[in-house]
Amino acid sequence: MAKEPKKSKQQRATEVCRRMEERYGNRGSALRYHSPYSLLIAVMLSAQTTDRSVNKVTPRLFDLWPHPADLAVADEKDVEEVIHPLGFYHTKARHAIECAQTILADWNGHVPDTMEGLTSLPGIGRKTANIVLNKAFGKVEGIAVDTHVFRIATRLGFTAAPTPLAAEQDLLSIIPQSLWGSVNETWIQLGREICSSRAPKCDICPLADLCPSAGSALRSPAKGIRKK
Repeated sequence: MAKEPKKSKQQRATEVCRRMEERYGNRGSALRYHSPYSLLIAVMLSAQTTDRSVNKVTPRLFDLWPHPADLAVADEKDVEEVIHPLGFYHTKARHAIECAQTILADWNGHVPDTMEGLTSLPGIGRKTANIVLNKAFGKVEGIAVDTHVFRIATRLGFTAAPTPLAAEQDLLSIIPQSLWGSVNETWIQLGREICSSRAPKCDICPLADLCPSAGSALRSPAKGIRKK
């Protein structure tokens, strides 16, 4: 199969973003938060679990430790008890406390609002930093590529990268910067509802005519390509 020209890929990517914004753009964040600090911790806790599960533990978590200064002096065992249902609670509790301590020591108690500052915090990688910059500070410096975004980008033929971190650079090169901000939230919705890892529902996917990986029935001469 001939390699797709970059211009064609850029056009497809722009149309994908347009459709995803049209379909999911008004849903907002699935994680509940009330400040940059609560968002930062919530996103950190969401690794390897669902946003719904995180939302079940964060009310008590932030009642007990509402500010970085409170969490910085928390007992690790107490934090583990609160977030135990999320899994990986030993590591998450340690990172949450260390993160709060670093915010207190290095950032005067305020969550940093730069990529460099955020990724200097314990347990915070580029994906989490992108989400916090976007939602808490209105800054868009990249695209948060989680498992859903990574899967969809791969199926759409936008990346062949081996990791989400590497895939971000491919997406940044073909998606206009003005559209970066909504990619994570809207593509996640598609991944949850339609483009699942095991059983993608290609027959009802709004991107089927743009997707090289769509089911063969959608591309057969008899049925043609779905139009949206």
